[in-house]
Order: sequence, then C-alpha cells, then structure tokens
Amino acid sequence: MTTTILIADDQPMIRSAYGMILGAQPDMEVVASVADGATAVREARRLRPDVCLLDIRMPGLDGLEATRLLAGPQASDPLRVLIATTFDLDEYVYRALRHGACGFLLKDGSPALLVEAVRAVAADTALISPAVTVRLLRHMTEAGAGTGDGRCGAAGTGPQPPGHPLTARELDVVRLVARGRTNEEVAAELHVSLSTVKTHLGSVQRKLAARNRVEIAAWAWENGVCAGR
Repeated sequence: MTTTILIADDQPMIRSAYGMILGAQPDMEVVASVADGATAVREARRLRPDVCLLDIRMPGLDGLEATRLLAGPQASDPLRVLIATTFDLDEYVYRALRHGACGFLLKDGSPALLVEAVRAVAADTALISPAVTVRLLRHMTEAGAGTGDGRCGAAGTGPQPPGHPLTARELDVVRLVARGRTNEEVAAELHVSLSTVKTHLGSVQRKLAARNRVEIAAWAWENGVCAGR
C-alpha cells in the first residue's frame, strides 16, 4: 500500500528536500507540499493523507494550531500528525503532543530517520525513536515539573490518572512503550505474543483515555512509571 503524505513548512528548501526523500520511496507519495498552516489544514481535510508532516513555526496559523485542528480532541475524524522540530528551540512542542501529534522528527535528522518516522506514524506501531520522542518526553517532563506552565504535569493537559488501575502486565507494556519499543520488541522482551501486546495497549488506551501511544508514553513519564523495573 502507498502511504500518502502532506508536507507543510515555510522554507522552500526543506519542503523540497522532504519531498525528494519521501517521493523517492516506492511505497510513499507526497500529495501536497504547502508553506503555511492554514493551507495545510485545508488541504489535509480535502486530501486525507496518511501522514501530515508539519513544521511548528509557520506564518499565520502555526503547526501547533494546525495540529489541534487536524488531530486534537475536537477533530471529528483525526489525522496522523508528525511534527518537525529543532528540539532545543521549540519551547511549545509539548503542546503539539497534547494537540494529538503522533511523534516528533528532528529537522537535522538523517533522511533514513525521516522515512522511518513517516512509516512509524502511518502504521501507528511505534514511537518515532528513543533518540527523538523519548528524549523529548523526558526533557519536557523535567522542564515542566512543578512549574504549572501547562507543558507538563498541569491539570487538564492530557490523560488523567486512570479510573480503573492498570494491571501489573499493562504497566510492563507501558514502560517499554515509553522507552520507544515497537510492539514486536515489547512482545519479545515480555515473552508474550504480538496479539497480547496489542490487547494490553488497547486496554491501557481506554483506561487512560489516550488517543495514541505517544500520549501513553507521556503519561508514563509524567507519573514516574518509567522509573520502575
């Protein structure tokens, strides 16, 4: 199957580079390449791509608001959003996660990582990589702890404590997901079947009211679950 992609970035060179790298993949097709968030939202709603690759900083409607409109809690039929970030400079990237982003990509990353990230988001099977999303979650959790700045640990900013406690096995799965493991890697480490991992993840997602596995990972980092075994 072909993965369709929308690219949104206000820098023509970056749009061109992303387009060349992704367009060269036999299983990928860039269906739109736009320079601002408003156009990205309009074209994404019209074309329904498998992955929306959005820069955070764009004129007018930025990537944060575009993500909220396309993947946030109020989106009736949410799309998968992959955020491109410089990491050190994008102070509000955590808001993109809270708006429904499925993962994050470093702008100075390799072409191979770009392809890996798009495939992971399209398949909804993994965090982008421990080097990107997990490091970002840890960084933002530490930076926002106790500050009440809305980025992390503040009331109402994401999945709340579950009404039904997670089982010990579900917590084992969550820890590994939060460390960037794929479903296959989780199954191998816990010595269970792939279908069992998927069942546990589905149960966790319902209990946490999390929209995707990135929100599950965020909940784990914020609540100290990763400090466990």
